[in-house]
Amino acid sequence: MVRPRRIRRISFQPDITYFKPAGVPMANLKETLLGFDELEAIRLIDSQGMEQSKAGKKMKISQSTLSRLLKMGRKKLADAMTTGQAIKIQGGDFKMETPRARGFGVRQGRSPIDRGFGGRGRMQGFAAGPGGICKCSKCGYEEPQIRGQPCIKKKCPKCGSIMTRA
Repeated sequence: MVRPRRIRRISFQPDITYFKPAGVPMANLKETLLGFDELEAIRLIDSQGMEQSKAGKKMKISQSTLSRLLKMGRKKLADAMTTGQAIKIQGGDFKMETPRARGFGVRQGRSPIDRGFGGRGRMQGFAAGPGGICKCSKCGYEEPQIRGQPCIKKKCPKCGSIMTRA
């Protein structure tokens, strides 16, 4: 009996999932399918420069599995680009991981009750309260924070970097 495949953990999902050569009509294009897990492996190794062992731990797979994903993903990209095919990103065995910021939530070994309050509760999580300013750490651009729209989800209109709460 075959061992079931482990579900890969990814922490990035692109907004754009379809790439095609310019000037080629869609009717004349063949597609190459790139899995989200293959894209994550390429992103961690090639874009972020992470070591394969660390990237494998981050995706909760072995280094050899990550190496195979990376090899398959790179081959698909190279074939698509050299033969003029469209690249469609979809599928793969993965689970989306939400990035966790340090310093938030329960510390290791301590429950919320040990800290004196039951869970995150009002204003004890990420929210900084009503009002405030969203500020770009690169160029210094500031704009008022809009309720329900976290600053970290906004991009600076001047330089395009992610804004932070001031």
